[in-house]
Amino acid sequence: MSFVFTPPATVSVPVVGLAERFPVNRIYCVGRNYEEHAKEMGFTGREPPFFFLKPANALVVIDSGKTGSMPYPSMTQNFHHEIELVVAIGTGGKNIKAADALKHVYGYAVGLDMTRRDLQNEAKKTGRPWCIGKGFDHSAPIGAITRAADAGDIENAEIFLQVGGQDRQRSNTAKLIWNIAESIEHLSAAWELQPGDLIFSGTPEGVAAVVSGDTLTGGVAGIGTLSVTVN
Repeated sequence: MSFVFTPPATVSVPVVGLAERFPVNRIYCVGRNYEEHAKEMGFTGREPPFFFLKPANALVVIDSGKTGSMPYPSMTQNFHHEIELVVAIGTGGKNIKAADALKHVYGYAVGLDMTRRDLQNEAKKTGRPWCIGKGFDHSAPIGAITRAADAGDIENAEIFLQVGGQDRQRSNTAKLIWNIAESIEHLSAAWELQPGDLIFSGTPEGVAAVVSGDTLTGGVAGIGTLSVTVN
């Protein structure tokens, strides 16, 4: 088979302890999935789950023990961090029941859902899609994937983000409104999940702006940390 131009390389993420890498298919994100974050965004209660997507090439892949870098994006003066537990799907499926969902998980990683908040808010006001605020280049830093069997108690794990060594976000994955299994159930009812899909599971309260020169360090207990500097 020939192409009119050379296809881009497959986006992939390292796996802790393996030479093989995890090839990425799609990136799903769960919106407003911690109660306190929902409140700080002006919402309350356990609303039905909703999702948005980022392109796979929005990932900024950071090897374990390294500090990555990402550029401050264009068109924004309000660039926000959102620390997240990322779920890596190893076995696909459609209409997966929550009781069976964790069997489809390959592993977990630490990720950041970076957001051009001013552009997202303007899109909300006009009823337009959020893509410009969420799906831009370099908007999804991610660390290495820890296989599910090697992760700790992922459903009761501390999650945190510091900027310049100061706490910005600190919570626990037990506070997810829709837990990992429930999120997979809802997602797989709308899309047929595929091996290589990533699910950014939501961010806790404390989202705020960063500027060029800031170093963000975040982590989830049991799966390590991620560090990235905004250029």
